[in-house]
Amino acid sequence: MLLPGKAALALLVLSSTLVAARAETPLPEAIAAPGEAIVLSVHAEGAQVYECKAGLEGKLAWAFREPIATLMADGKTVGRHYAGPNWEHVDGSVVLGRTSSNAPGATPNDIPWLKLDVISRRGSGTLSGVTTVQRINTAGGILEGPCDKAGATHSAPYSADYVFLRKG
Repeated sequence: MLLPGKAALALLVLSSTLVAARAETPLPEAIAAPGEAIVLSVHAEGAQVYECKAGLEGKLAWAFREPIATLMADGKTVGRHYAGPNWEHVDGSVVLGRTSSNAPGATPNDIPWLKLDVISRRGSGTLSGVTTVQRINTAGGILEGPCDKAGATHSAPYSADYVFLRKG
């Protein structure tokens, strides 16, 4: 009976080590925001929505259209992420971002990590002072290749962590 207990302990230690290693992994320099303080860090589960469109050569291919995701913290829904790109907190505060730099995801199937500058704000809640958004720890979300019907859409599931920062 000790073997299952030891196996469980070994699994717990391994899991803790993996979580600690992930937390200590430095951000790629391209998306770092030195001197900025974390306002909020959330986990997102959702989809990257693609639309079938003709490319420059006239061939149909999947083109990114918009994200749709639920933002969660401590097991609770705290907001949503949608086209713009916008992030909306349950307190009504909203930020709109513009990509300033990126770094590759861990695998070719993972959307890139991003650094986004906040270009617009609404509301006076949690996100009101945010100046930068980072998208990190991405999994999934890529859809590439040809498609058959212009205007068709397809959702590619993804997850990511979003870190909201402010200067000073």
